[in-house]
Amino acid sequence: MKNFKLKIARMEKNMSQEDLAKAVNVTRQTIGLIENGDYNPTVKLCVAICKALNKTLNDLFWEE
Repeated sequence: MKNFKLKIARMEKNMSQEDLAKAVNVTRQTIGLIENGDYNPTVKLCVAICKALNKTLNDLFWEE
């Protein structure tokens, strides 16, 4: 399942996938895979992404 919430939050911060990847110490491809729903990140990576985007885990990773 695609993670549109992550992509929208990233774009709201005017960050490219590369910018976010550098902020959380992963590759741009990893961010792309998470947004496309092709990779399930670790909790540690989820927390790092949330901190970088100033969002909560529920904001970005909870399915409704």
